[in-house]
Amino acid sequence: MSAVLPGSHAGHHDHAHDDHHGHHGPTGWRRWLFATNHKDIGTLYMLFSFAMLMVGGILALLIRAELFKPGLQVVNPELFNQLTTMHGLIMVFGAIMPAFVGFANWMIPLQIGASDMAFARMNNFSFWLLIPAGLMLVGSFFMPGGAPAAGWTLYAPLTLQMGPSMDAGIFAMHIMGASSIMGAINIIVTILNMRAPGMTLMKMPMFAWTWLITAYLLIAVMPVLAGAITMTLTDRHFGTSFFNPAGGGDPVMYQHIFWFFGHPEVYIMILPAFGIISQVVPAFARKRLFGYASMVYATSAIAILSFIVWAHHMFTTGMPVTGQLFFMYATMLIAVPTAVKIFNWIATMWRGSMTFETPMLFSVGFIFVFTIGGFTGLIPSVAPIDIQIQDTYYIVAHFHYVLVAGSLFALFAGFYYWVPKWTGVMYNERRGQIHFWWSLISFNVTFFPMHFLGLAGMPRRYADYPMQFADFNMVASVGAFFFGFAQVYFFLFVVLPCMRGQGDKAPQRPWEGAEGLEWEVPSPAPFHTFENPPKLDATATRVVG
Repeated sequence: MSAVLPGSHAGHHDHAHDDHHGHHGPTGWRRWLFATNHKDIGTLYMLFSFAMLMVGGILALLIRAELFKPGLQVVNPELFNQLTTMHGLIMVFGAIMPAFVGFANWMIPLQIGASDMAFARMNNFSFWLLIPAGLMLVGSFFMPGGAPAAGWTLYAPLTLQMGPSMDAGIFAMHIMGASSIMGAINIIVTILNMRAPGMTLMKMPMFAWTWLITAYLLIAVMPVLAGAITMTLTDRHFGTSFFNPAGGGDPVMYQHIFWFFGHPEVYIMILPAFGIISQVVPAFARKRLFGYASMVYATSAIAILSFIVWAHHMFTTGMPVTGQLFFMYATMLIAVPTAVKIFNWIATMWRGSMTFETPMLFSVGFIFVFTIGGFTGLIPSVAPIDIQIQDTYYIVAHFHYVLVAGSLFALFAGFYYWVPKWTGVMYNERRGQIHFWWSLISFNVTFFPMHFLGLAGMPRRYADYPMQFADFNMVASVGAFFFGFAQVYFFLFVVLPCMRGQGDKAPQRPWEGAEGLEWEVPSPAPFHTFENPPKLDATATRVVG
């Protein structure tokens, strides 16, 4: 979750590399605008995603400032609903997803021994689409009537009653969806067609595997979202009645279409995280990943099952009991392959020679807190319990445990793990550890009390609440500000020094137990790598000769 300059600018020691870069295209702003090198595009994705993380974080802190105590302090209820909606959209589509695509761009060609991504110009286009989309999302606050305020799920009939910003939001989502689809096509073609000779699919790093599966999920579900929001658009302007009951439409149909996209989307945001953790844990346990094949099959099983659980978000819509039972059992079933992964990570660590540098700290933190998030998700899978806690702060707590402590912590783990290879300098270990402990503690202080608020009946998306919820809300708000400042600290004191090349020079293989082709190139990674496919050893993790 980071911003890093690729090797050619980060370290000035690599003269061959600077010459190399000098002969190969533009420099200065043109280098970034016309970028076709996978490393530059990966860097751009990460910079964009971090900027969006900060914007989404500011919206979150405004929400928590309002909820610090009962009564209306900071914002009015209309603006509060806009903040909750835009916080969700910006974090999901602007921060988490582009960050993982940035990691894919940087690491997949290095991991599979490819010279670059398959479609370099499409790669450039898929990134630059994000800029106008992000600006349009953020700019919707300044349109007549303010930003969309229908929740990040954009449920009808609220979306049919919004002002012009709703149309801007729909357009922005379309653009981001197109970007995601192009990125996914690029990743699939790169992985299937450009692996080094001798690297079979079952010898690929887990990060490449999880992204291959994620890319297929993206291609399958982004058009479904596009369909749902296009129907919303035609209901708003062209007299159709897909979701308008007055014309014979059904608002619940929107929910079915949206969640058919929305549930695989949850796994789109967590499977690459599983891939990162599967790279980091073996490196710091100094053991091979336990049960590699079962990890691949578990990832595939999660992807397939994610398509048949969507209506567990809709237990309160008047679904027949048979439907409730089906989605209840399917939801419980998807916990099995997820548990397989967690057991495999623990088995990898078992009796390993473990050290706890920052990447490993974030990985162990991920496993611990993501497991809590998994268990809190099993509880609402039981339909009668879900009916009690539907749309309460329990649900908010659950999905933030999965998405913040899940996706975000894994992104941090990946950043600390690979940043020596990206920039050619080692991050400051003490600062990394401060970032970890500060983030872990403040995250739990923020979101753990929300479970109790939800179980006590506090509904989400309310700007005000009665006195009995005051104490836990105050604790959560204080924790949220500490968590937000931890990420500012991360950027100022960890990321920026790495980008400027301040720190100890990174060796080619900074982690003793790390395996994979990315550790076979110098640090920082040269602007062009693997111009000739590497010859691999039997394990497909090292270059021979």
